[in-house]
Amino acid sequence: MHGCCGERSFFTKEEKVEMLKEYKESLEKEAKGVAERITQIQRSD
Repeated sequence: MHGCCGERSFFTKEEKVEMLKEYKESLEKEAKGVAERITQIQRSD
């Protein structure tokens, strides 16, 4: 997200909020996947 090859360096407040929302959603999906994997591992013991 920063400074090479014509990429933008500065973002509007709205763009920052949107990027953070997308990041949060990605983290939530990752956490759900981790929880599912834990359940799978515990069932296989």
